[in-house]
Amino acid sequence: MARDRIVSPEALPDEPAETDATGARPGAAPSAADADATSHLAPRPERLAEFVGQPEVIRKLDIAIRAARDRGEPMEHLLLHGPPGLGKTTLARLVAIEMGTRCHEASGPALTKGSDLVGTLTRMETGDVLFVDEIHRLPIAVEEFIYSAMEDFRIDFTLDAGLHARTVTYRLKPFTLVGATTRAGLLTGALRSRFGMAHHLRFYEPAELCEVLVRALPRMGVEAVPAALELIAARSRGTPRITLRLLRRVRDFAHVHGTAGAPIDVGTTIAALALEGIDDRGLDALDRAYLRTLRDVYDGGPVGVEALAATLGEDSGTFEDVVEPYLLQTGLLARTRQGRRMTDAAADHLDRSASTA
Repeated sequence: MARDRIVSPEALPDEPAETDATGARPGAAPSAADADATSHLAPRPERLAEFVGQPEVIRKLDIAIRAARDRGEPMEHLLLHGPPGLGKTTLARLVAIEMGTRCHEASGPALTKGSDLVGTLTRMETGDVLFVDEIHRLPIAVEEFIYSAMEDFRIDFTLDAGLHARTVTYRLKPFTLVGATTRAGLLTGALRSRFGMAHHLRFYEPAELCEVLVRALPRMGVEAVPAALELIAARSRGTPRITLRLLRRVRDFAHVHGTAGAPIDVGTTIAALALEGIDDRGLDALDRAYLRTLRDVYDGGPVGVEALAATLGEDSGTFEDVVEPYLLQTGLLARTRQGRRMTDAAADHLDRSASTA
């Protein structure tokens, strides 16, 4: 089922004041207890201009939002695609914030039939945002149900059956559908063509990830030397979600093994990341197992992803969505017509990792 999240900048009548992801009112100074309770959470931007990275996408969204807002219309339907952890959910919420409306959230796999969306669609106000994560996993019945909602802002109910069957049409208030997917190629052409905008989110540069870390430090109640932040950013696979996860692990390690009150230094960071199994190129144990299997079992390839998944006892989707995008980006893996093949850089990295282990 879909769930509602109020992200409009003002409280609604007879409802509690809007809260952010931490449960605090935007702009309110957190108490010491609140800071302790939310220190594990990542600070989310409250305006589009505060979003770090993806400058091309942000500029296009800013133009679309301003134009729609000035005309008093909902923004066009938006498709965001790219690897996980790059900020698709955050961008959907920011669209609603900038439009001054609500964001209603749903997950594609959780919507098993068209009626699962009826309650949300009929409750939405003009300009509201419906965010559907993993939209490529929508069942066909649900996908066909939302076609008329996206194009004509109406839904059709079929009542009774047989000779007594009749169709009732319910008019919806104009809204914006924001779909997020890590597998844009799995969307049907009919659904993809109904999005007025489609933007790909790329991996982040280390400097952008350092900015993410700098913003997260006050929330987590820690300090760190710049070189330590650069080290974390360089090993974060270009993904803010991983960056923040590694920062939390380094913070915990520093709390137990470091000097109380001292900023996190490079030595502590290296030791913490080594404990997590993150090497100097950001590869974790699964990445290295993937490359070693490719080298030792299949002589470097080419080999199909299904064969690799069977050999390692993993799901092929995990490799395609989690492991391979970063290996391809960093030149450690090549995709050929015959299958996956490791590069010379990957062989050198494995040899160097073995010699330093």
